[in-house]
Amino acid sequence: MSKAYSNGHTEQQTKTMGSPMSELNQHWNQIFDNKQGDELGWFEDDISQTLKFVDQMSLSAPSRIFIPGAGTSQLVDKLYADCHQLLLNDLSDSALAQLKERLIQDHDRENNAEYLVQDISQPLNIEADSIDAWIDRAVFHFLLNENAIQGYFNNLKSAVKKGGYVLLAEFSKQGDKKCAGLGVHQYDLEEMQQRLGSGFQLIAAEEFESINPFGDSRPYIYGLFKRQ
Repeated sequence: MSKAYSNGHTEQQTKTMGSPMSELNQHWNQIFDNKQGDELGWFEDDISQTLKFVDQMSLSAPSRIFIPGAGTSQLVDKLYADCHQLLLNDLSDSALAQLKERLIQDHDRENNAEYLVQDISQPLNIEADSIDAWIDRAVFHFLLNENAIQGYFNNLKSAVKKGGYVLLAEFSKQGDKKCAGLGVHQYDLEEMQQRLGSGFQLIAAEEFESINPFGDSRPYIYGLFKRQ
């Protein structure tokens, strides 16, 4: 159910697998090590809602796409199959290892993706103005501290090039206050726009009721923005 509004090739990891991890690294690794994709509360078996907004970006391959909190998302497979250059970030090295293995098994060509195991609220090793599309489904709403939220948007504003797109899909004001055992910050379009600033124009938005694998409703707000 929804309510619409008008308007490469290098594998990279910033931490080695054996290095000490924070409590959040351990939290997410435990989840991905012990649950299959369709056992995750945020799992999308049908990715058409997100793809609807990706299609509005009119990206030509190979566009460079950054996905924070990529996890084991099925969306990655679609973007990979379309020959885009993907930069996949997650706190969980276990999730990215599973995702990498799946991409290699399912696609008979060079692995056209980079992997970044890093806290998205900290400065990222991404070249400025190099990203054509930043796609965040249910990631930055986990950031509760104002400094962490600012760090996230500092990374976004540095990385996304002029004319590039930002898709934010987060728990709405009517959504849950917790996910995966962690608190979340609920969003609306006004706060998304305020966080992005006047340099980003709202292109499309939609309230969307996602039904998770357990049959529970999760109200989201989707916002697609373009950098001016």
